Amino acid sequence: MRRIHVGNALGAFGLGFTVPYLYVYVAQVRDLGATTAGLVLAIFAVAALVVLPFAGRAIVRRGPLPVLLAALVTAAVGSMSLGLAADATSVLLSAAALGAGQAVMQPALATMIVDCSGAETRSRAFATQFFLQNLGLGVGGLIGGHLVDPSRSGSFTLLFSIQAAMFLLLVAVMATVRMPRAAKGTEGPGATGSRATRSAKESWKQLLGNRAMVQLSVLGFVLFFACYGQFESGLSAYGVEAAGISTSALGTALAANTAVIVVAQFVVLRFVERRRRSRVIAAVGLIWAVAWGVAGVAGLGQVSQTMATAAFVSTYALFGLGEAMLSPTVAPLVADLAPEGMAGQYNSAFALVKQLALAVGPAVGGPMGASWHAAYVVVFLLFSLGIVVLAVRLGRVLTGVQDLPGAGKSRVVARGGAGAESAVARA
Repeated sequence: MRRIHVGNALGAFGLGFTVPYLYVYVAQVRDLGATTAGLVLAIFAVAALVVLPFAGRAIVRRGPLPVLLAALVTAAVGSMSLGLAADATSVLLSAAALGAGQAVMQPALATMIVDCSGAETRSRAFATQFFLQNLGLGVGGLIGGHLVDPSRSGSFTLLFSIQAAMFLLLVAVMATVRMPRAAKGTEGPGATGSRATRSAKESWKQLLGNRAMVQLSVLGFVLFFACYGQFESGLSAYGVEAAGISTSALGTALAANTAVIVVAQFVVLRFVERRRRSRVIAAVGLIWAVAWGVAGVAGLGQVSQTMATAAFVSTYALFGLGEAMLSPTVAPLVADLAPEGMAGQYNSAFALVKQLALAVGPAVGGPMGASWHAAYVVVFLLFSLGIVVLAVRLGRVLTGVQDLPGAGKSRVVARGGAGAESAVARA
């Protein structure tokens, strides 16, 4: 588990190291224009949408570790190629490789966490993962910002080379991992029987037949659409256009979001572990509704610029509090809903939902935040209240052990938690 957490931190560090500077690199340093730079950012989401449906099946059949190692090598090649690319075609192909590799890392690492944790430790394990991801992103972005110089293309080549080296270092670290014997499951390369030969179509049919998982996926889409999908698009555009927020204040708001997560994560964990997961998610919806209300004060209220800036920074801080509550709640719930041997499929499916929300969120929120300020705040405030409704409905289809793991002795399985029926029987 320690190696897995090191992997999460290094992966996040590499992401924060380069992603904030991709636009400048492509548009200005390589002089390929704003259109190509926009396509590069879009290609990350497209690559994820393409590979994730196959990643889940690969994790189930081969195990998460081999899939993770392949993803890391792919990401390293993409990163190194991106640092050397000089024309639009090579830049887009390199970005596709980097985006695909990074997308597959998420469900692979999440499945490894499931395999190496039990019902009593899983929430803390995912909380630690989220903490280290945010810490890695923050540190990576800070160091990367001091290394790059738009007047020197070599500084960006150095940046992408270091990112590639991070991925290869992570390959070396993860290659030493020895997964628990019980985590090898029954669907590895040498497995026999109907479970091993189950087609991808049947696996997706089984997943879509899980009512709780379908409801959680819908809820997850709204969560990511209404929060993460707005951070660097609609909400920032709203802050600049409606509230007159400066770029430095926007940076302060993003830093406040990360700071709240890093500081509050394990304090919040104590509260979350003793509450029903569905109610925790509902509480997050209420917190985010308040955050959108505060954003309304920043951009629509008759307040001074200082008050508007303070309100805008507070909005990001409130979002961070909600994120800290979700990290030990949603990911472990995905694992506990997965039948034995299917956690990789479920993690990849949920990651696919996340990527869809992150692709649609900026496309919808960006224009609204920039132009229709009042409508933007009202619509996303309603989305946040919708989270409350969806969470309450989800709670009605979860078993007692799935909703509150500490209430009973839920079984620890190789590659996922108990399904609804077996969880009840074993509890």
